[in-house]
Amino acid sequence: MDWNDSPQRIIGGLRRLKRKVTNRILPSPPTQTEAERKSPLPGSTGEHLLQKQYGTDKRALAFYNHQMMDRLNDVMIDYIARQEMVFLSTSDGNGECDSSFRAGPPGFVRIINDRQLMYPEYRGNGVMASLGNIVENPHIGMLFIDFFQTAVGLHVNGKASILENSELLIQPDLPDVIREDILTEDGRKPERWVLVDVEEAYIHCSKHIPLLRKLDREIDWGTDDAAKKGGDHFQVKNESRPWKNTHS
Repeated sequence: MDWNDSPQRIIGGLRRLKRKVTNRILPSPPTQTEAERKSPLPGSTGEHLLQKQYGTDKRALAFYNHQMMDRLNDVMIDYIARQEMVFLSTSDGNGECDSSFRAGPPGFVRIINDRQLMYPEYRGNGVMASLGNIVENPHIGMLFIDFFQTAVGLHVNGKASILENSELLIQPDLPDVIREDILTEDGRKPERWVLVDVEEAYIHCSKHIPLLRKLDREIDWGTDDAAKKGGDHFQVKNESRPWKNTHS
């Protein structure tokens, strides 16, 4: 496909760049230039400063050179295809952060190619915390952890954008598995999707990850039943809060 950017829209009073679906999915990985191969190291200015300050720069350099990639390799792709959960980190335009959790059947995060993946947004509490942050700030961090087999994690960092089911269904070369996800009639029907352009991918070592045993649990996908969603587990419903409670 040929991908180009569309004009900005106003959504909920916030401006964001909405890239057309027909201009998003990369047909093949771009060829690296010599300049790109000599580009600066990954990571933030802050982490590089602290590596120098705490004397970990050699260890960090070894990690960058031996464990980090700017795309997904075949082993990472196979790993993601087995996972049933992922932790998300996003922040708004002011840098205020939010962490969240997504889960689904094995492989619910769909791989488009080695530089792009998509995950579904199922029916939730309607707050739209993660998606709202993405509207303001596209940077996203994803952490997959295999608690049940390898006790190894995988970080995937990149830029995210929101795609509606209707936008995807008009694509003639949409992968069949995603089309089937969208057309399902049960509670696992995605309300929309998040497309992530991968910028970094690297291991989270197994040293402190517990190996757990998976138990059977019936999941009522998409339910609005308060009890099945956990109810008022932390007993906060009747607590005071600094914002005006305009709804019961």
